[in-house]
Amino acid sequence: MIQVIAEAGITGSIQGAFGCLAAAIGVGLVGAKAVESVGRNPGASGKILVQSIIGMALAEAVAFYALFLGK
Repeated sequence: MIQVIAEAGITGSIQGAFGCLAAAIGVGLVGAKAVESVGRNPGASGKILVQSIIGMALAEAVAFYALFLGK
């Protein structure tokens, strides 16, 4: 966390840093829950894969909004 704030101070884009941090946390949570779901029900891995890819794409959109629309 401190490294993210230090790097954001260098570039001057604190909202971009926090947006990317939030996207990274979101992708990690989606990935962890997808793996947990496949572990519980291996037969549904195809449906879980599709839903997790959509979830990760939406989480990554937060980073793009923070980087490009925040200026």
